[in-house]
Amino acid sequence: MRFAIYYTPPADHPLTMTAERWLQRSAFPGRSVEPLIVEAFSGEEITELTAEPRRYGFHATMKAPFRLADGVSQAELRAELETLALARKPFAQKMKVSRIGRFFAIVPDGPSPELSELADEAVRRFERFRAPLTDAEFQRREPEKLSASELQNLRTWGYPHVFADFRFHMTLTGKVPEDKAEKVQSVLETIFNPLLEEPLEIGGFALFAQPGADQPFHVEVMNAFAAREEVA
Repeated sequence: MRFAIYYTPPADHPLTMTAERWLQRSAFPGRSVEPLIVEAFSGEEITELTAEPRRYGFHATMKAPFRLADGVSQAELRAELETLALARKPFAQKMKVSRIGRFFAIVPDGPSPELSELADEAVRRFERFRAPLTDAEFQRREPEKLSASELQNLRTWGYPHVFADFRFHMTLTGKVPEDKAEKVQSVLETIFNPLLEEPLEIGGFALFAQPGADQPFHVEVMNAFAAREEVA
């Protein structure tokens, strides 16, 4: 069983509900989804485009999936997440659809030091809960393709894309063939741009769980940020 600390909007947020329909799956247990009908692509093509992100559910990674270390429990992990959330304040971030390499995602529309700081804290704070990578898990990250800093991150933190190598993104597709990229971007912008006109509230953490290697991730618990605003 693996766990991950992710950001995802609340279950009833329009962005969540639309992304679930695009991905053809909700990460919230017991929730059925009516797939989006898109004229530019058949249902089968969308299924293929979204196969990889569908496994994880709509999210942005704060602390990448990990097995629990010896001597710690799921209850302790949940308590730590709650403690962290109670100490954080919500903030808003403008977002956009963007291409990252060969896949598409929702990303910040400009620099986001608040998101980077939030992810940095999650990486450090939950490190004690992470079991060391097995050789197979290490090799799965294709270390030969990583930069020097990414490789060091993988060795130290179990994930290459942290700290200076972190980029907040909510994945919408797997790898898209070059001849379909322009079409996919146009479709995604049509679907998601109306939902991204206003800044997105970053207002909580979610604990996701994967019961087994062949099973998808699902939301275990949502913890809203609850720190009070300072009063002058």
